[in-house]
Amino acid sequence: MTAQPPPASESPRDGFHPDLGTGGPAGPLPETATRVHHVPAGSLDGSTAQSGGMRRFAAISGDRVGSERMWMGQTHVAPATASADHHHGESETGIYIVSGHPEFVFLEERDGERREIRLRTGPGDYIFVPPYVPHREENPDPEDEAVVVIARSTQEAIVVNLPGLYALPAETERRP
Repeated sequence: MTAQPPPASESPRDGFHPDLGTGGPAGPLPETATRVHHVPAGSLDGSTAQSGGMRRFAAISGDRVGSERMWMGQTHVAPATASADHHHGESETGIYIVSGHPEFVFLEERDGERREIRLRTGPGDYIFVPPYVPHREENPDPEDEAVVVIARSTQEAIVVNLPGLYALPAETERRP
């Protein structure tokens, strides 16, 4: 059986998005919420929070496209470089490795012992960094930079630089 077109009496918006245009009970939607945004590769914004050894570029953010619950961009880690130790506050962070073999380093505490964990990655790999987890990125390659795409669960890129890596306290003590 093939789908039948809607009767001529129905609105062209029926079945698509009932509030598009009216904004629903909260009023009209801002223009940024009613269109798809294209961010060309050459227009990324470098005025984001930074850590030593890395260059972060915003593609999708509240300021750039009106996003309300996410940030997305690109990070470049220079050859033979390590970022400063840092965390991303309340933000969950997803990372996709585009090029290079960056390493992600954090501390783990088990049975009263702290040990450094090093995750070695390559193109096509993904990394997930939970909120408030101190870590750093390193690029051990002496010649080629590493490039990753980052998505965060907050509207802007949160970067809290730290004086060093440290193991997190118990889950109940972690969040302010």
